[in-house]
Order: sequence, then structure tokens, then C-alpha cells
Amino acid sequence: MDRKSYTAELASLRELRTEIAAAEKTVAAARKELDKLNQQRARRVAGLAGYEGAQASAVAKASGLSVGDVVRIAPLLDPTPAAVRAAKSDDQAPAPVQVPVLQGESAVGPAGAVAPALTRPAAVVELPASAAPVAPAAPIESDADVEDLACAGQPAAEPASTAGRETEPGVQTASASATTPALAAAASAPAPAAPVASVAVAPRPVAESGSRELPTLPEGPAGARFEAVTTGLVSRRPNFIQQARATVFLDAAAGMLAVRDQVVRVDLGARTPGEILDAVLATAPGTERVYITAGAPWHDGAERYSTLKDAVAAWLNTPSERWTTAVGSGRDKLAGHFVHQRQPVGRYAPAVSPEGPVTEVRSMGEWFDPDGVDVVTCRQAFTLLWQALRRHWDDAVLMGSPSQTGRDLWSRTIPTTGKWAGGYPVLSEELRGLLHATGGQGRTELILPPRVPEQLPALVEYDRTFAYAKHLWKSPVGTPRRITAAAFAAMTEQEQVKALMSCSHWNVRVTVPADWNHVGLLPAPVTGDRAWIYPSEPGTTFTTWAGGAEVHLALSNHLMPWKVEILGGLLFEDGKPLDEWGKRLKAAWADLTNLSKLHGDERQRTAAHLASRAVRSVLLFGLGGFAQRPRLVSGTTPLGEALPAGVEILGQDNEMVTWQRQAGFSRDPYAHPEWAAYVWSGARAALLDMKYRQGKEVIGHAGALHAKPGTVVYFGTDGIALTERQPWPYRGEVGDYLLKGHLTRPVQHPVSQEQYLKLRGLGRAELAAAEKGADQ
Repeated sequence: MDRKSYTAELASLRELRTEIAAAEKTVAAARKELDKLNQQRARRVAGLAGYEGAQASAVAKASGLSVGDVVRIAPLLDPTPAAVRAAKSDDQAPAPVQVPVLQGESAVGPAGAVAPALTRPAAVVELPASAAPVAPAAPIESDADVEDLACAGQPAAEPASTAGRETEPGVQTASASATTPALAAAASAPAPAAPVASVAVAPRPVAESGSRELPTLPEGPAGARFEAVTTGLVSRRPNFIQQARATVFLDAAAGMLAVRDQVVRVDLGARTPGEILDAVLATAPGTERVYITAGAPWHDGAERYSTLKDAVAAWLNTPSERWTTAVGSGRDKLAGHFVHQRQPVGRYAPAVSPEGPVTEVRSMGEWFDPDGVDVVTCRQAFTLLWQALRRHWDDAVLMGSPSQTGRDLWSRTIPTTGKWAGGYPVLSEELRGLLHATGGQGRTELILPPRVPEQLPALVEYDRTFAYAKHLWKSPVGTPRRITAAAFAAMTEQEQVKALMSCSHWNVRVTVPADWNHVGLLPAPVTGDRAWIYPSEPGTTFTTWAGGAEVHLALSNHLMPWKVEILGGLLFEDGKPLDEWGKRLKAAWADLTNLSKLHGDERQRTAAHLASRAVRSVLLFGLGGFAQRPRLVSGTTPLGEALPAGVEILGQDNEMVTWQRQAGFSRDPYAHPEWAAYVWSGARAALLDMKYRQGKEVIGHAGALHAKPGTVVYFGTDGIALTERQPWPYRGEVGDYLLKGHLTRPVQHPVSQEQYLKLRGLGRAELAAAEKGADQ
């Protein structure tokens, strides 16, 4: 193809883009018209129920609906005999529950407004015949694994770029401890009288020895900072295009280097960073990024060190005559290495020019698990990933990490018209600190006997497919409005429900019902690595923060409502800052997932599957990057020189001391912890109760609360392990629960997460073998 043909083809592509945009508008208009017609049909069906001789079968035939759908719209047309309906209703209706009066509770903390119990009928889990999903030809791997760095409390997210150069200032912690002092207590307000219980139950507060005090919203001028944004800090659409980096892929175990469409064997010597760079640059001059697909050279000699992190730090700082640690230059703030046990990043520059061109050594595991995959397939997966993203972003560039890529792609969806055309303002540092301290990530919990049997009859694992993508359609925007306990109490019940269902974050005092016999619903803060627990013992009282989705679920779950007192909260405007980003990523994921099932070449299928996992990483870690937690910056100092103030020494050798220190919040224009906290809250709520919808109608439920009490063994970010299979349909849509593993034999209950992970691996292998046998 010559340049003239290339230019002509670009012009035709632009015309095609215009036609596609017009077609999309036509489809949207047709969908809107279809929804309107469906609503009109539902109104007419409901109106026909007013005729005494109306029959559901005749209405169903005339309307094109099933009898079950007609009965749901017009219950009066239910052909079931009244006596049978009454008996069934009596059998299913839960006994009324009276919330106990907890003596002395008012002395525990500030008074709050008791939120109304938002009761609803017991959930229906059966799908109507007309809506029964068709199982896909092959299972789609879901997006949730307990080892996920961004959701299991481990550092992973990295900031996005500035002015076309990537920035990545060190490790971000996922600790939920507060970075600001505990704030003043929430405003007190007279609490309404609670109903008197038939049996008095003493409150059981969370054990003080392990509790962690969370910040609250202060009064007066100090509180105004929690209803403010940072002056002059706005997320704006970039006016530049990212520069692609010359990238190669290296199997450090076999010494195979993939450069463009060639594979070359290289001699890596002792596999030190300097020798790897010498070999790579000799074969592919100008390389700026090296992805290690196999071999993990940073683990060489790890047995000589007390921790794996020490071993990685020592490898990154191995002395070299020709290479030194990059110090960065200009607006590029990359300096030092990113020390991580499994996914480190080494940044090197020529020793003769420390501020010269930088070459990175990174792990392919940042994007997907390359275990057992050759270097050519890894490179092909990267190519397919780029092609899939380019179909939805004309200026998509794959950056060093999924986090950087995700945030850069999001920035290119910031609207150019409408209210937020000028960008999204960044919240005040005080408010970001509050959200950091009170907005937990994924739920990880191993439920121990006697709440579950000592010997499990089976172990069944379900995972939610590409789960976070389901929770991006609505997010908080703008400056929040503070809601005090008194203000909440003054609302009508309808206003209270609307506030709880909106984008909001609430400081609440919670009491587990006296007759509760299922899993916990709301997180309670504790010290240590876990950061959050989920109390479920009847009568337990604790104070916490939770998103509106979780609070609403505690008040409206179909088993029994919890007592929730609103001590204060933050109410945001509902917006859609992540919706377009999520739609494009879901489309790219769907394209690659389909390709992984349909392509005729096995290598291409594998590459497409890995690329779909990389899209998941872009969303997962991109979302984690919005949290913008306080940074831990790592660096090195020559032995004998003074160390920077406040550092923690990670390790040292004969030449260098490797250290890290807290750097607080950066002035990051893409810091939006309110978005991450809202999505995480919605995902935690969906682990307990997720709705299946057909249009706007709820046709079924899934989640832990829809399993029998005593059958839930483990929560792992977006997955659940139980002792028996569930009738949850899998439609291949984002958020659906996919059967991921099944141990059919009795097993001893795991006493640790490590034991559970071993059982989980066995269950996945057993299910895969069973499905393979069924296919044959």
C-alpha cells in the first residue's frame, strides 16, 4: 500500500465512522421506542385485569407474553386457586421480627436517626421459560481471583501519565488505616424510639482489642473542608497523544526474545538486570520496555534473603558497569525501582548518561498470568489487546501497566459538551483522606466453624464474570452535600430511601438482628492486615462507614432488616463519569472473549483469551488508580550517605541501601477515590444479592443471601465458595455468577486462606476434567 492509498483509506474510515455513529443513534432511538411500546403493553395488560372474565392464557396469547409474565404484571389474573396461593404464602412468609432495644446504646456514641426497614417480598430465583438463558458453548473465565492485587489489599495501581510521559511514583498501599487524625464526633440528634422487643438482648460491641476507630465528619469550619474540592485541580481531557514505547518480550527461562515478528535466542549470562539489558539492546537497539514472560529472574537466589521483597530489591539493584538506576528528567518523575514481590519494575539508564533514555524491565504478570504460554503467544496477546482497544479509542496506546493504560483511556472519554465538559473536580485532601480510611476494597473472608461444618460435604466456587464492569453505569460527581443525623431524621421516608439509593457514603451504627443466622452484611473496622470484618453474631453492635448500596441492602434484604442508625453521611450528585469508559472496555472484552472461543487456530484462541484478561486488568487496576491512596515511594542511596528522613530500610548490599517512605497524597488530577469506593461498595453488595433483569424487570436473584445459612465458606473479592451448587443461571453477561470449581467429595474445612486456595485449585481442576469428559 502506498501513501496515497493509505490516505484514501483513512478518509473512507472517517466516512464509515460517521455512518456508524448515525446507525448507533438509530438503534438507540429504536430501543427507546421499544421500551415505550413494552411499557404501553404492560399498562394494557394490567388494564385487562379489571374485566371479571379475563383469563391469563388469552391475554398472554394476545400480547405475545408468557402466562408467567402476564401474572407478574397483573397478579389478579393468576390462575392458581386462591386456597393454594394462600397456603403457599403462609409457608413462605417470614415471621415478623422485632428489633431489640439495646440497653445503654445511647452512651456508646452519638445519637443517630434510625433508617426505615425497606422490606420487600422474598426473592424469586427461577427464570421464566421465555427468559431462560442459553449456556455458552464454553465457559468464560471470570474476572475475580482472590490473589488480585488491587482488590485483595496489596499494592498494584500506578498513576497515569502527564504530558505524554508516563509517571509512576512508587508503591501504593492498600491499608485502610486513617491517614488523618480521628475527626470530631458526628452531630447528635434525638433518636426515635425503637420498638420494644419481646426478648431483651444485650448489645455485643465489636471487641475493643481489635477495633479501629474511623474518622467522622467534624463540625464548624473544619467540616466545610469535607464539602469542598481542591482549587485548580480538575480531571481534563488530554490534548496530546501518548507516545508508544519500543517493546520486546523475553522468556528469561529459555532465553527467547520476541522482537516484532521475529524470535531470537539470546545469551542472558547470570540473568542480572545489566546482562539482560546488554543482550536485549544488542539484538533490538532502541528498546524502551522489556516484558519478562517467564523465568522471573528477580527471584534468583531468593533463598539467601529473609523475605521475597528483599530478594527482589537486591536483584533490581545488582551493580552493573554499563547501567545505573534511572533518575528521570524534566516532567518525567520516574526515579528508582518499583519493588514488588511478584511484579517489580526496574528502570535503568546508561551509566554514562543517568538522565538519558530509560529502559524498563517489567513482568508480563501485570497484565495477565502467562504461566505455560510461550513468548510468541504473549506478544500476540498484546497485539490483539491493542487492536481491540483501537476499535473503541482512535488514540489508544498500551502504556507500561494496566493502571496507567486504564486511566489514560478513561481521560479520553471525558465529555467535551455538557455540565462536565471542563473536567471533573478533585475532592479536597481531607475528603480524600476520609474516603481512603473508610472505603474498603473487595471482601475477603474465610468463614470458620461452627458457622459452617468441620467437614464440608463439597466445595463449590462461583465467580462473577468481569464483575466491576457491571457497576460503572452510575458514579458520584461534584461536591458532596453533608447529611447530619438530624437532617436525615427530618426527611420523609421516601426521601430517606432516595438518599440511600443515590451515590452516597454513610457513617452508621449497626445492630445485627436477634434472630440472624446468615453471613454478615456490613464491614466493621479492625486493626491488622484484614482491616475489615463482617460481624454476623446476633445482637452485635458496631459503628462503621458504608456505601449507600450496602446500607440499602442491610435495610431491604429479603431475610430480615437490620437496625441501622444514620450518624451522618455524604450525598453526591448521581453522574456517569465511568459509563462510557466501561462500555468501551466491555465491548473490547466481549470481542476478545468471542475470538477466544471461535478462532480456528489454537494459539490465536489462547492469545485472545489472555488479551481479554488484560482488558479486565485495565479496568480493575485503572479503577484502583482512581483511589489514589497515600503513596509509598521507594528509592536507593549509596552505602554511607545520609538517608532521607522518615524512610524504612528494605535491604542493603555492599553498594546501596534500598528504602521506602510514605509520601502522602500527590496533587493528582485523576484522583477520584469516591468512584472507586462507590464501585467497590456496589460489588460487595452484589456478593450478597445480585439481580437478574430482563429489561427493567427483576426476574431472579443470586448471591450469598440466596444460599442456605451455613453453606457459605469463603468470600474472595468477586467470588463465593459454598458447600452446594446453586440454581444461579449463567448468561455470559458481566456480573453473572460462573461455576468455576467443584470438589464433589467431602473435605476438611480449610483453617487458613492458603489451605482454601489449594482446595480451590483442586476444585477448578476437577470441574475442568469433568467438562472435558462431557465434551468428549
